Amino acid sequence: MKKIIDAHCHIYPDKIAEKASSATGAFYDIECKCDGKVSTMLSEGEKAGVTHYVIQSVATTPAQVQSINRFIAEEVEKHSDIMTGLGTMHPDCDDKEKEIKDILAMGLKGVKLHPDIQGFKIDDYRMLKIYELCEKNNLIILMHTGDNRFDFSNTNRMLPIVEIYENLKIIGAHFGGWSIWDEACGELSNHKNFYVDCSSSLYALSPEKATEIINIYGADKVLFGTDYPMWTPTEELERFSKLKLTEEQRDAILYKNAEKLFNI
Repeated sequence: MKKIIDAHCHIYPDKIAEKASSATGAFYDIECKCDGKVSTMLSEGEKAGVTHYVIQSVATTPAQVQSINRFIAEEVEKHSDIMTGLGTMHPDCDDKEKEIKDILAMGLKGVKLHPDIQGFKIDDYRMLKIYELCEKNNLIILMHTGDNRFDFSNTNRMLPIVEIYENLKIIGAHFGGWSIWDEACGELSNHKNFYVDCSSSLYALSPEKATEIINIYGADKVLFGTDYPMWTPTEELERFSKLKLTEEQRDAILYKNAEKLFNI
């Protein structure tokens, strides 16, 4: 069976999943296709042939960090053969070193951050300790990037971070810049420590444009991701199938790059 790793999945406890998913959809004026529950992610993924999931969630307050990280770690423990977990952090955490130590102790492989929803600029001074600790401990950062409505996560904010923290691996979600795709790939593609995923982008880009962006970054720097629960893997894989890529490029994006980055 062909491997498919969905490297961008948001999950929530059942009791808040639908509310959290709807809120995220409303933020982008897009109706979520799924409810954010783990069971739904697994059933939809099975239909599409997904073989592994990189799961995450985002803390909107410092008080949520520990409970979210425990939730993600518990789900990975239940499904250790098919899930890899990312923790979350918040710029206002009092003891950033302790939170990172806890993330490592739980076996999580990185940190998910969302500047627009969490309310910080990527190059905010409050974030520098987090980047330093992630770099030191080989934790990958999956960062929401890009939004032409705000100036929290755009390319100008990312550039100094990838240049200063040269050994910190950062995955810029949504081809490195949701809604500012050309600007992002034009300025970030030459940084060896900057990767991207294709989540929440293929719906808005023509197959030709998406293929062009992949070729600019290089297929070895791109990961497949659905941004569950925003989209179903079936529809995202259908969009992905329309891209003019070689079989080698497809395999790299669908699973090989994620396997290497997250040591799956």
